[in-house]
Amino acid sequence: MFAKRKAPPIRSLVGEGTVIQGDVHFADGLRIDGEVHGNVLASGSSSLLVVSENARVLGEVKAAHVIINGDVRGPVHADTLLELQPKARVCGDIRYELLEMHQGAVVDGELHPMKSTEKPALVLAASNDH
Repeated sequence: MFAKRKAPPIRSLVGEGTVIQGDVHFADGLRIDGEVHGNVLASGSSSLLVVSENARVLGEVKAAHVIINGDVRGPVHADTLLELQPKARVCGDIRYELLEMHQGAVVDGELHPMKSTEKPALVLAASNDH
């Protein structure tokens, strides 16, 4: 039913133990294993952001495809897909086109689906229908 697009390559990494003070702007893919104290903003319509299990972002997060398994304290905006993995902790409002939320993920904020008439706004992580 849904056409799978190839994910952009992860070209940048914020390594574990690294703390960045200030905004991060990126294209293609970015993986965060450390901490960012500032906004993390993608350019382009096919961007991928991965916030790993031990990562922390204190600021706004915006990308086409966002995968969170760490801690985000700020608003999250996913233009195409937001994946909240089991250890995800989000404190802030979320805007998304499609949402996949695993058991154990925690959101302290409001969920706002972007308007779409072609596809459902929620995909169950345990479902085999996607």
